[in-house]
Amino acid sequence: MERITQQKIAIVAVLESAESPLTPPEILSRAAKAVPRLGVATVYRALRALRKERKIVIVEIPGEPPRYETATRGHHHHFFCNGCRKVFEIPDCAAKWAELAPPNFQVLDHEIILYGKCPNCQGER
Repeated sequence: MERITQQKIAIVAVLESAESPLTPPEILSRAAKAVPRLGVATVYRALRALRKERKIVIVEIPGEPPRYETATRGHHHHFFCNGCRKVFEIPDCAAKWAELAPPNFQVLDHEIILYGKCPNCQGER
């Protein structure tokens, strides 16, 4: 049985309050406000344990460091801003992707990542 520590509680709180998936350094920065001497190794250990417990999921953007979010958010997709390199959540999945598969193929799952610029980065030149 995994120990529940103040560090792990702070990390879970950060992930639950996050508006989008976070990298380990982002998690460390935010959780360190509650637990000042929190170290990066502790963050990685907690993330590994939380993944094993299926409380968080990994969000992988090709060419980017892994990001993490709570597993309670349900099926959704992500938008990656090429300007600020932030990831934003797309709350729903509106398309019927199975209809795009070749005839007689069975779609079991899908993941969509949209790439572009967020509103803040659109104004920058």
